[in-house]
Amino acid sequence: MKFIKATEKDILLIQSLARRSWENAYAEILSAEQIEYMLKTMYSQEEISKQLQDADYHYFLIFDEIKKTFEGFLGYEHGYEQNTTKLHRIYLIPESKGKGLGRMSIDFLKQKVSETHDKRIILNVNKNNTAKIFYESQGFDVYNEVIVDIGNGFAMDDYEMEFYIT
Repeated sequence: MKFIKATEKDILLIQSLARRSWENAYAEILSAEQIEYMLKTMYSQEEISKQLQDADYHYFLIFDEIKKTFEGFLGYEHGYEQNTTKLHRIYLIPESKGKGLGRMSIDFLKQKVSETHDKRIILNVNKNNTAKIFYESQGFDVYNEVIVDIGNGFAMDDYEMEFYIT
């Protein structure tokens, strides 16, 4: 497995991987309308491009060197809060789940964060998403619950989770 730093030329690939992942991961949690709205806003060409131009925001593609396929991606932002990196996105395509790629991605993130001044990683996870169990298995703990208005009559009902780098 290899983590490849994404660039502007990878935006269409990120959008495609996000759609494949979201249509599977959120089909039972969110309405089709909310999924489409979030994909169009959070994964627009403009939004991803803006993030890629931010020196603190990083996208990495998850590449299977044996199969020569992209299996997912992660996006995180150093300095989101004081001494804190926020994991904004970690998504795997459905057929790559259960192969340890999520754990490898979290280990990769923890290593990247340990190379900075940040000492904490935070993330949001939908309250109905089984990924919460995965994050707990990786050492993350719930520290808050939030409902975030994302516009167009939609909201995210999430747990906020954290992990401290030691």
